[in-house]
Amino acid sequence: MEREDFKLRQSKYYENRQARKARSRRLIQKGALLEKYFQADNLSVEQTEELLKIFADYVNAHKPDKLKNDQPNN
Repeated sequence: MEREDFKLRQSKYYENRQARKARSRRLIQKGALLEKYFQADNLSVEQTEELLKIFADYVNAHKPDKLKNDQPNN
């Protein structure tokens, strides 16, 4: 019983760890794209957020259907 509990916890830990790693990788890749296309590598986090807020409403309103929220995150 205790061994099964350990295996279950170990499995959940592994799944959570893999999910965190995938999320971290995705965030790093998206951040790199942001810096590349907006030439934002010299901006602070606060300045980057301010820049994104300026364009967020327009981009979200004109986003092609294939890129809207019902698609899986890649």
